[in-house]
Amino acid sequence: MRTHTLLTFSAALVSGFQLPHAAPPQRVVSSRAGAAPAMKSPFDLTGKVAFVAGVADSTGYGWAICKALASAGATIIVGTWPPVLGIFEKSLKAGKFDDDMILDDGSKMVISKIYPLDAVFDTKEEVPEDVATNKRYAGLDGFTIQECADAVAADYGKIDIFVHSLANGPEVAKPLLETSRTGYIAAMSASSYSLISCVQRFAPIMNEGGSVLSLGFIAAQQVVPGYGGGMSSAKAQLESDTRVLAWEAGRNYGIRVNCVSAGPLKSRAASAIQKGDTRTFIEVGIDYYLANAPLQKNLYSDDIGSVACALCAPAFGAVTGETLYVDNGMHAMGWATEQAGEKLWARKDPLNESELMGAKYTSQDNVS
Repeated sequence: MRTHTLLTFSAALVSGFQLPHAAPPQRVVSSRAGAAPAMKSPFDLTGKVAFVAGVADSTGYGWAICKALASAGATIIVGTWPPVLGIFEKSLKAGKFDDDMILDDGSKMVISKIYPLDAVFDTKEEVPEDVATNKRYAGLDGFTIQECADAVAADYGKIDIFVHSLANGPEVAKPLLETSRTGYIAAMSASSYSLISCVQRFAPIMNEGGSVLSLGFIAAQQVVPGYGGGMSSAKAQLESDTRVLAWEAGRNYGIRVNCVSAGPLKSRAASAIQKGDTRTFIEVGIDYYLANAPLQKNLYSDDIGSVACALCAPAFGAVTGETLYVDNGMHAMGWATEQAGEKLWARKDPLNESELMGAKYTSQDNVS
């Protein structure tokens, strides 16, 4: 009898449940005929509204996250930087992104509405005269974070998901030692403080159980030469703020705040970072990851989109304050085993799979 009790108790611990103090009540079975109702998937986002800030083309992680959320059933609305808003809307209408809008089921993604959003301005009163009168902002009906949140609330009432896909560092090509105070603060303002301001203003219009997600980079924790201008500092702030916001927004609004630290992607914005004689910073970064990460495969925007979507789903409803790496395991590595930066900068072409060493360094049998 004692043995049976111990085994039952052990099984209860393994399954994650405690033994009840009393027998559970009998289940009442309905006498109505018919099939049992289908269980909704914990990854199903049908009926949810997702706002993705920082979408202006089909090459970045923000776009991939939109597609993943749409495939899961969410209604997609986006915020776009005013200077490129017109081009983005025209390209959408002209069908230039049609091939990139196909979802998992073969249907075409619908972006229900596009809002102008310049996340370096919190309220209308803070917009300087030279920006307010700039022709690239002319005719826009409110583009500050507060105005954008107000417009979303007027259109949708409450939303469920907010994705922060925003980053900008005007001096990103400069080493930190050469970065000006103005450039450093600008990087922080656009790339990290913007998350705080967005949560301040969007959290009140989010349903309880909602999710906020931002995009980080390994430079927050490790030195990445070439990623300058204070951007590494801004990403470190973003990760730290994720934890604090998880606490404060969780207690005040019942929403979750997480961060995905993504590997390098050759997006339009990333391609503008430091250039060498023949290659860009991001091209070298992609090859460096391919050569030295535990998983020797290319990282695609859809990889980040899928993980981001999962983090925003009810299945991850108990996860908050987390920075999750999606980089083929590169964050776990302490040193390069195959291709160092100097050789990669000198190359003219991307690495080929035939050049990868695979399992050479993973066992004694493979070490010469």
